[in-house]
Amino acid sequence: MPTPEASSAGKIVRFGVFEADLVSGELRKNGSVVRLQEQPFQVLLMLVERPGEMVTRDELRARLWSADTFVDFDHSLNTAINKLREALSDSASNPRFVQTVARRGYRFIAPVQEEAPSQISAPSVSTVPSSPAETLHPELEVPVPHRGLTRGLFLLIQVMYLLFYVEALLHWQAVHQIADSFLPGWSAVVILIAVLLTAGIGIPLRCYLISAVGFDYRRLGDKFQRLFPGILVLDLLWAIAPFLLAQAIGFGAAFAATAALLYLPFSERTLVRMAYPGRSLGS
Repeated sequence: MPTPEASSAGKIVRFGVFEADLVSGELRKNGSVVRLQEQPFQVLLMLVERPGEMVTRDELRARLWSADTFVDFDHSLNTAINKLREALSDSASNPRFVQTVARRGYRFIAPVQEEAPSQISAPSVSTVPSSPAETLHPELEVPVPHRGLTRGLFLLIQVMYLLFYVEALLHWQAVHQIADSFLPGWSAVVILIAVLLTAGIGIPLRCYLISAVGFDYRRLGDKFQRLFPGILVLDLLWAIAPFLLAQAIGFGAAFAATAALLYLPFSERTLVRMAYPGRSLGS
């Protein structure tokens, strides 16, 4: 297998939250080693050597396989690209790092910063990058928190909604009485039916999201994006629920609670994007 070129020897290449050690052949994310095989790493090396430029498939073939090597080149290169994208949590349809140039090659589109090992002081070998800019999320441009924090906050939101639904079903008669106190007749019945139906839909939805986070389902980001329009509608409907308690807690408190609940679905989406970046299986 070819080794890194001499011009690249002794360098650390940083891009987004990742860094590639061209000496040890390691890819790291926020200081933690990301498992990446030799051929995908060689592809990454060629791309970051020429950021913003197209690297042709023929150039990659010449770098990865000698002229006398018999291999299904197209399939092997596509596999290497897929593994590289998977390691970078990248997407072929919406790339942040590796962009496909149709039928010709690939281009590395993220900003690249090179450093010699001598430039890195001993403390910088820790899991914290040397400058705040290097800790930014590649999509959201916010400091990247620990995944345990984002998953924990998302889990708490799901548990909160689940408790809302269960309480509404256990006290449906009280819900009807409250609704009837300010919207008597059929309007109160409509509100009760809406509460029961959305709670019945929300319980299995929240159970799925809780189990997905609990088992750390790595495709949750893609699933949540597809579910988000329905989740948004459901959460916005339940955002007005505090007004059912306005007589008990006061209009001001009900308004504040509703404002907070209106924000929650967008907070959920942000937390999921931090903890579960989308991926693509395409080349």
